[in-house]
This record gives sequence, structure tokens and C-alpha cells, in this order.
Amino acid sequence: MEIRINHLIEGAKQAEGLVVIIDVFRAFSLECWLYAMGAKEIRPVGAIGDALSWREKDPEAVLIGERHGRKLDGFDFGNSPSTVNPEAIRGKRIIHTTSAGTQGVTNAVHAEEILTGSFVNAQAIAGYIRQRNPETVTLVCMGKEGLAPAEEDELCALYLRSLLTGEDMPDIDERLQTLRAGGGRHFFDPDLQDVFPEKDFWMCIDRNRFSFVIRIESTDDGLVSVKTDF
Repeated sequence: MEIRINHLIEGAKQAEGLVVIIDVFRAFSLECWLYAMGAKEIRPVGAIGDALSWREKDPEAVLIGERHGRKLDGFDFGNSPSTVNPEAIRGKRIIHTTSAGTQGVTNAVHAEEILTGSFVNAQAIAGYIRQRNPETVTLVCMGKEGLAPAEEDELCALYLRSLLTGEDMPDIDERLQTLRAGGGRHFFDPDLQDVFPEKDFWMCIDRNRFSFVIRIESTDDGLVSVKTDF
């Protein structure tokens, strides 16, 4: 198995084989939490207008999205797992658009299969990939808005690679904690709690909490994520 690590939107466009689009803070950690809260399905979209158009197709759809971290006008929730009301999304279709994660999914045009990537289900992702045993795996670190590297996504890629190769990463929990002063420091800024609540940080680094993967499939109505227990 050849394991490649790509970066940002351009890396997603070039990704081949089984592709894992990684967005730790917060898109694909959030999607795992949404499924755990009882969401019926999640549809990742790139454009804000495409997300809003779902209001006509499904008036009951819940719109979740951000740009520059902030909740979009006309949307029900921002890209924040700690602020989503489970009662509001249980059994509902979620339309999800973000600056980085969903952009990676929509740009991975050469992928044979797409998974979303995060720490909260990393062990399941690695187990699923080992079972599939593809010739090529591309781990795409989406970074900050798909344009600049993000420490947490790079670390997640290294962790996933270590799980796939059987290499030990004994300091992973220590390295996750150091994100408080690195890629996750904005979650501890008192002036940014309305956009980046501290609780989101802990929910996004809750390593291997969920035993399922999220696969992306194409339908007539666009992309849909599928929760697959593993």
C-alpha cells in the first residue's frame, strides 16, 4: 500500500486512490458528532448557494456552514459541534458547507473512494482502509480554508499513517495537547468564544471516540456522506 500525504485544495484535486479528506477543526469531527446525535444523512456541498437551494428541495433540511469560521447568514448552525442542538438535527438531512473540509471533498475528482478524516474516528478509518487494502491511499490535509497548512490536520495524517503502517506513535496524546498553544489556540481566546468555543477543541481531539467511518458517495442530487460502522 502506497501512502501519500497531500495538502490543501490543490492536494485534493491531485489525490488518487482511496482518499481521506482531513479537517480536524472542525468539519469532519463535526460530521461524526452529527451522526452520533442522530442525523439521518449529511450532504457536503462546496457553494453557499447550493446549500441554500436545498431549502426548496427539503424544507426540513438543516443547514450547517461557515466561512472564516463564522456561521453563515440564513443557516441554522455554524461549524461547531458544541453548539448544535441534537433535538434539531435528529432524523434530519444536514446540508454542510465549510471553507476547507467540504471543499476538499468536492475537489477530489480523481479519487476512487473518499472518506472524511478526523481524530474522533481515526482508528475506524485505519481499520476500514486495511480491510479495503487499496494500492494507493492519499491523506489530504485541508488546512486553514484549504489555502495554508494547519498543524492539527498534519498531525492527523501522520497518526493515520502510523496506524496503517503499524508504526508506534506513543506521544500522540501529548502532541494533541500541544495543539492548545498551536493550531487550536483560537479555541482558548476569550474574545472568540462566540465563534470558536473551547468545548469544540476537546470534542475534536477526542481520539477514537467513534467506531464508524464516513464515506462520500455521488447521487443525482449531489454528494452524500454515508455512515458505515466498522
